[in-house]
Amino acid sequence: MATTASEPPTVFPTILYADARAAVRTLTEAFGFAPAAVYESEDGQIAHAELSLGNGAVMIGPRGTGSAYDRAMAEGGPVGVYVVVADVDAHHARAAAHDGVEILVPPTDQEYGSRDYMARDAEGNIWSFGTYGPELPA
Repeated sequence: MATTASEPPTVFPTILYADARAAVRTLTEAFGFAPAAVYESEDGQIAHAELSLGNGAVMIGPRGTGSAYDRAMAEGGPVGVYVVVADVDAHHARAAAHDGVEILVPPTDQEYGSRDYMARDAEGNIWSFGTYGPELPA
């Protein structure tokens, strides 16, 4: 099933964190994601969050809930996520200023025309941001 730019994405990385609230804070403050939906459990913990950037999104949840997904992901992670951004250098500056982010590779021009950088969040997930956008079939 092909989508157009005006259609919502059909693939959503889903990442579990030991501290989902801290993850949401890092992804919004350091990487520029916007909260699309944040659901809390009765005890005030984040039960599920959907964070958007451009026309894509990630879903964030807590580890240790005992749900089927939590059990399936018990040995999972860290994960790697690639995100297309227009201004890599400005994005990098924002991320580098955040305490919960480790820059692994600074902004670099690639042979195939992209400019990108790589960072690690506080729980070890790898985030790459660059100008290259894969061409999808029409």
